[in-house]
Amino acid sequence: MEIGVDLGGTNMRVALVQEGVIVKKEVAECPSKGSESEVLNQLIELIDKVMVPGVEGIGIGVPSVVDAQAGIVYHVANIPSWQQVPLKQILEESFAVPVYVNNDSNCFVLGEKIGGHGKGYRDIVGITIGTGIGAGLIINHELYGGQDTGAGEIGSLPYLAHDFEHYCSSGFFVTYYQTTGREAAEKALAGDVEALAIWREFGSHLGELMKAVLFAYNPEAIILGGGIASAFSLYEAAMRERMETFPYPETVKRVQIFVSQINDIALLGASALVTNDE
Repeated sequence: MEIGVDLGGTNMRVALVQEGVIVKKEVAECPSKGSESEVLNQLIELIDKVMVPGVEGIGIGVPSVVDAQAGIVYHVANIPSWQQVPLKQILEESFAVPVYVNNDSNCFVLGEKIGGHGKGYRDIVGITIGTGIGAGLIINHELYGGQDTGAGEIGSLPYLAHDFEHYCSSGFFVTYYQTTGREAAEKALAGDVEALAIWREFGSHLGELMKAVLFAYNPEAIILGGGIASAFSLYEAAMRERMETFPYPETVKRVQIFVSQINDIALLGASALVTNDE
């Protein structure tokens, strides 16, 4: 048995996993504006609720760059007090089991590789689309994070006047159309012409992001996750149309694009850090 943790600025999610199946899960609001110790105490309390005898280790995904060897997280997104936290050391002292820490997007793609659409593929890019853009890499069947788990963070690549994250996350809807992705999706699904046009524009931007992924990694599969991925039907056509401008058409034809179908895939990926010893 392993424990998987998905730490976000909005919620903390913790699960007890046995043979790739979640047998118990706890979710709590993250006190993201609190002190370092307040966030830690909430996390420890949540893990304690699922801890049982026989747990072999804890795997945790964090939205930040991570010194995976030392288990130190730096400048955690949406948790301002977490600038440099020795998370591995703290949790190992609290629970007396091995702790493995990695980037949350890496946990997403690892979960997809083990239990989702990524099964059977050698080279995969997982992209999470929500308040930001996250990405994780599987290369030659193995999770690759670079020296600080930050490899593949394509959302930060320059694009137009800003970067890809600016145009390919929920901020796009707020910044340019004073709405949210959820509201735009509801209107588009009801046939609203303006909302449908917004999603086509979004899809064009995402198509450019996908082209950047093809140039950089040329993967067999790209798997989309996060809140905005669920609106795939609204932007897929525009995204694929823009991808057709990629200079190597055979590459576009071969790459498989999926939308994650498992809500807790990042939790499963985090728990797999224990057995994969990442």
